[in-house]
Amino acid sequence: MADNIARVFADAIASDPNRPLLTWYDDATGERTELSGATLANWVAKTANLLVDELALGSGDTAAVLLPPHWQSAAVLLGCWSAGLTVRYAEQPGEVDVLFAAADRLVEADAWPANDRYALALHPFALPLREVPAGFADYVTEVRAHGDHFTAYPPGGPDHSALRTRAAARALELGISPADRLLVDVDRHPDPLDWLLAPLSAGATMVLCAHPDPDRLADRQSTERVTRTLG
Repeated sequence: MADNIARVFADAIASDPNRPLLTWYDDATGERTELSGATLANWVAKTANLLVDELALGSGDTAAVLLPPHWQSAAVLLGCWSAGLTVRYAEQPGEVDVLFAAADRLVEADAWPANDRYALALHPFALPLREVPAGFADYVTEVRAHGDHFTAYPPGGPDHSALRTRAAARALELGISPADRLLVDVDRHPDPLDWLLAPLSAGATMVLCAHPDPDRLADRQSTERVTRTLG
């Protein structure tokens, strides 16, 4: 089987798909969203099906992901990797096949020419955009129409061995173990390697915090049964 990110994600949720896998906090808005592995897998599958079935994209195609750390960003990133796309999120702008951008980064998105462009409101309840910008489709609206299961093709899926190696090395560097419930200050660790791939590679679950309030840290660590904090 190809060394792909879809396999990393599948392995991370295989033992108990219903346990909380990713819990998202934004202390600036008061948002808390909790996703089980099964729920996140549905969003990932819908995203991959959107890319493959609707846009006819796959291995060798490219996606630009101009999104901050967020549970919806996790769905987009894992969906792109599951569909076999090469994901660009920190490189210099350039032409790509599809682009996903937060609603507040649409000006930046102009530097990334793409055939298909999706905007995300990143609303706490995954509500659609109130007004869809010209030249974009609303990701939340479009993705809901697609299936909850995805089978990668061609058989075996893409080879992400280099990315998997980096994720495993980063998990080791950060000292993440399979039993960990990892709390991550995503303002200080915005790279998906830190807040998404390294924890998944280690088999840990995640508590992601944006704009974290230091006064809430101790209570949150206790309530979420955090075993390790990446601040």
